[in-house]
Amino acid sequence: MQQQKRQPELVEGKLPVFVFPTELIFYADDQATHKQVLTLYNPYEFALKFKVLCTTPNKYVVVDAAGAVKPQCCIDIVIRHRDVRPCHYGVIDKFRLQVSEQSQRKALGRKEVIATLLPTAKEQQQKEEEEKRLKEHLAESVFLEQTLCQPGNPKTELPHQGLVYSQSLWESCALLLSCFPHWENWIPWCLSTSI
Repeated sequence: MQQQKRQPELVEGKLPVFVFPTELIFYADDQATHKQVLTLYNPYEFALKFKVLCTTPNKYVVVDAAGAVKPQCCIDIVIRHRDVRPCHYGVIDKFRLQVSEQSQRKALGRKEVIATLLPTAKEQQQKEEEEKRLKEHLAESVFLEQTLCQPGNPKTELPHQGLVYSQSLWESCALLLSCFPHWENWIPWCLSTSI
């Protein structure tokens, strides 16, 4: 019997869309950030058509807002912020990338990318530096904890460690003995356990 190879049926709106980055941050005081690039990836075996939509198209210029991506290729989409004013600081705008198969009109997938205009890059840099310091401190404390908790390390042997081991052994024995009802006669009632 000859088997036919069939391409799976593509469901509208369910195709994963791969785009990087997923967030655009523009800084009013840094003109180099007023132009950013989105990269749309096509890992599929078929060509994709794409279209870029925006919640506030008067604030942005999207170069090549529609086009096609060959199979297993990627394309760069340039986005420029053209309305840099204080009244737009902190406002979150959204871009939606819709993709469809080259021969069809229905949207097979979509992905939203948020865009924000901030007044200065210094605030963001300070925040990133603080996060970096916290991560480094956390990494140091985890490393210290791992080195201290290694078996055989004299610093980890606590003075009451033997007591903890012996108590664990006694508790284990008591639990095991409570599982054998015929041993109740040998154990004094004050040392017996109940389940």
